[in-house]
Amino acid sequence: MNNKTGILYGVSVGTGDPELITVKALRVLQLSPIIAFPAGVKGNMGVAQGIIESYLQPDQKKLPLNFSYTLSLAELSQAWHEVALEVWKYLQQGLDVAFACEGDISFYSTFTYLASTLQQLYPKVKIHRIPGVSSPMVAASALSLPLTMQHEKLIVLPALYSLEKLEEALDWAEIVVLMKVASVYSQVWEILKRRKLFPYSHLVEKASTNQEHIYTQLENHPQLSLSYFSILIICQR
Repeated sequence: MNNKTGILYGVSVGTGDPELITVKALRVLQLSPIIAFPAGVKGNMGVAQGIIESYLQPDQKKLPLNFSYTLSLAELSQAWHEVALEVWKYLQQGLDVAFACEGDISFYSTFTYLASTLQQLYPKVKIHRIPGVSSPMVAASALSLPLTMQHEKLIVLPALYSLEKLEEALDWAEIVVLMKVASVYSQVWEILKRRKLFPYSHLVEKASTNQEHIYTQLENHPQLSLSYFSILIICQR
C-alpha cells in the first residue's frame, strides 16, 4: 500500500505565448504524471491547455476540471469541492498533479480556490506554487510601455468593480489597470472622455496570443465588441 501522498503543483503558464512559461514550470509540467487544467467551454480546448499542449507527453494523463462560471457563492463552493475531490483521487495514490493556470497562480487565479478547498478537506496535503507572468506585465510589454516608474502608484481593479471605485483609483494612482474590462467598457469610455484620458489609455485584447489586438486612440472607439481577456491600462504620465 502506498502511504505517500502526491504533491499538487500550481503551475503558472502565462497569458498565451507558450514561451512565457518559466524553466521551472516547464520542468514540473513534463515530470508530472497528471496534468490538470480548467476545462474549456462547450467542448473547446481551454486557454491553459492550449498554452501547454505542445509540451505534454503521450503517457501523461490530462485532467480537465469543470469550474462553475457563476456569481453564486453556493454554486462556486460546490464546484470547488468537486474538483478538489477529483484531484485528491490522484494525490492519495501518490501521484503528483500539475495544475496549469493561465497567467500567475496568485493573481486572480482559479488555482487559489482549488488549493484552499483542498487544504480545508485534507489539511496535510502538500501544495507547491510556481509563479509566472501575469497579464498587466504582458500588456505593458505589448504596448512598449513601462508599467511603473520611480514613485508612481499602481492600482489593479478586477473585472467586477464599481465605477465609483474607478474614479477613486484615478484620483489616487498614476497607473490604473482594469482587468477583463469588456463588460463595463462603454461606462469606462465615458469616464475616460470626461477626464480627457484618451491619450493615456491603451487596451490590449488577448495579450501575447496570435489573436492579440491593441487599441489606441480610444476616442474613436466608444463601442467595442471585446473578448473576456481584454485589459485596459490608464497611464497618467
